Amino acid sequence: MTDFAQYLLAGLALGSVYSLICLAFVVVYRATGVVNFSQGGLVVFGAYATYQLIAWRVPFVLAVALAALVTAAVGMLIERLVLRRLVGQPVFASILITLGVLFVLEQLCTTLWGYNLRILGDPWGVRTLALAGVTIKVVDLWTIAASAAALIGFFLGFRYSRLGIAMRAAASDPEAALAHGVSPQMIQGIAWGMAGILAVVAGVFIASGSRGVDLTVSAVALRAFPAAILGGLDSTEGAVAGGLIVGLVEVMSAAYLTPNAPWLGSNVHVVIPYILMIAVMLVRPYGLFGTAEVRRA
Repeated sequence: MTDFAQYLLAGLALGSVYSLICLAFVVVYRATGVVNFSQGGLVVFGAYATYQLIAWRVPFVLAVALAALVTAAVGMLIERLVLRRLVGQPVFASILITLGVLFVLEQLCTTLWGYNLRILGDPWGVRTLALAGVTIKVVDLWTIAASAAALIGFFLGFRYSRLGIAMRAAASDPEAALAHGVSPQMIQGIAWGMAGILAVVAGVFIASGSRGVDLTVSAVALRAFPAAILGGLDSTEGAVAGGLIVGLVEVMSAAYLTPNAPWLGSNVHVVIPYILMIAVMLVRPYGLFGTAEVRRA
């Protein structure tokens, strides 16, 4: 039972990180209609930027905040210089461009920081707590708390702030929003900036503790993609639900399925979320919370 509780907490922590990345997918998709495969590159860039600021003796919280601003600016720059030029072009062209941007960002990170593992130097490190016989990683508690705070902040901002209302209006009816003075270009740029901020928070917690920062952080981030599809690419609620579901499924699969079914392979827990995504899409092609597209003849 204590092992199950530990796995449950680890799954919630991983799912919280996935939820942040899923929300970034959703924000960009709702603003631009593009599936942003470069999000993994923003995550690893944000983690490296945080590491560099900490290496320069910047306090941890301030380093995360400054890295978020820098990565948000990178996201907005990508939208302004690359994606905006593809407005009106086929969607697949924009998707392929984001894949290209992912490789460019990864190469930029290796040029600046090399291939060696960089320890982030977060304040919680590898410390643990013992509660009712359950060993709890401090980083897991911080991950869940910080991710919950970030998600709540984004949800409240989307619902009640003028910027959030403008973004929702532009996503639901771009023509009407433009008639009321809401610039689609501005909304798209802000969406990419938000994706950059979310990328830093997710990247910091992926690289926390003994994990460290290297290019595999990008691969971990992209494992959130089936969670975004599972929840629904146009649903903020689906981003949270999909992230938590996939995080729990991945951890539980690694804990129980891998040792009890070795014939499936040692990395079957990485594949299980994709199998779950396929199964759900066969029944609900737009995800658990996605909106079905209605076409009129």
